[in-house]
Amino acid sequence: MLEEFLRASKRIQGPLAFHLPMFAASLKEDGYTDESVKGKLWCLVDLGQWMQRKGLTVANLNEPCVEQFVRRHHHIGRGDPKTFEQFLNHLRKSGVVPDRKPARDRSPLAEILGLYERYLRSERGLVPSTILYYQSFVRKFLVERFREGPFDFTKVKPSDVSDFVLRLAPSMSVGRAHLMTTALRSFFRYLFQRGEMQADLVASVPTVADWRLSTVPKYMTAEEVGRMLQACNQRTATGRRDYAILLLLARLGLRASEVVALQFGDINWRASEIIIRGKGSFHDRMPLPSEVGKALASYLRRDRPFCSTRRVFVRMKAPRRGFAGPGALTTIVRRALDRADLHPSMKGAHLLRHSLATSMLRSGATMAEIGEILRHRVPNTTEIYAKVDFAGLRSLALPWPIGGGR
Repeated sequence: MLEEFLRASKRIQGPLAFHLPMFAASLKEDGYTDESVKGKLWCLVDLGQWMQRKGLTVANLNEPCVEQFVRRHHHIGRGDPKTFEQFLNHLRKSGVVPDRKPARDRSPLAEILGLYERYLRSERGLVPSTILYYQSFVRKFLVERFREGPFDFTKVKPSDVSDFVLRLAPSMSVGRAHLMTTALRSFFRYLFQRGEMQADLVASVPTVADWRLSTVPKYMTAEEVGRMLQACNQRTATGRRDYAILLLLARLGLRASEVVALQFGDINWRASEIIIRGKGSFHDRMPLPSEVGKALASYLRRDRPFCSTRRVFVRMKAPRRGFAGPGALTTIVRRALDRADLHPSMKGAHLLRHSLATSMLRSGATMAEIGEILRHRVPNTTEIYAKVDFAGLRSLALPWPIGGGR
């Protein structure tokens, strides 16, 4: 059916007709069905015929051109804007139309944040994700304090800083509140070094209370983890993919981001080893248990869709590509827990990492062994799991004193 359309497209007039077959091939590679591809092509045929009536060539195709077509066309489908975006990206990758130049923000706020970004990147060596977090908190503070400007940092008072933190921190998690205060301290230190401030306001940023080891890690028992794994429907392609993902989380204690980043070259089948792309750009080599290896091999041989990405785990629906981020794995874990009728207070992918550590501890593993499996760089990070060894803690507890001198 699609082949018939492509043969007919040779007779279709318009500035876009020549590019439709290659675009169709790229859609097929991304896993779109023939029916979906044909619908997208007809949408582009309409756009091309409109451009021909306007005397436009493919070199004139850009976002404003598409917006003009959409405004004047009354038969735009719900998925057509996405198709136009995909087609423009395809033409840009092929060098047919120039890359879109983002409008440069020349506002004073953008200039300040740009200079701060260069400082964080060149002098502090922070990774892009951390820089974005820092900038978001700093931007919020500056907008609340100065609105549109002018940005006179000599007028910032310690009370401005403390009021800002005390107003926002209660609505955040402890970790995010810590990140906010760290970002503000970094920014004020930067301004003081540049001479933009007469006083160093770092000390005016309140400290967020976070008593280390104050809580018990959330976890599931080994039996509950087994129930969750058994609830996966391994008769479907999606179920077998999710089963392999859950095993990596449950048996190796991987972080969600590490599973998302896993690539073909990271698996050494002959040596039964797997390379983990961990935090801080560290790469760790770990043994691949036979249970996990079998599930991975089954998914790769039977179910993984053909696509260009080297990622091991990809979306089962078009467009076929790796997961956008760790949040996709959180969804997989949540659905697995619901199928098994399990309702722990924590439902993210990290729950399985905690559960593995707890199970190892109760099986007699030492803290050093748990830290090695979880790839903790600092031994103190593993200490929190000592709190779930209730039997060991009970043996250390002193008897409660009895009144009356007895």
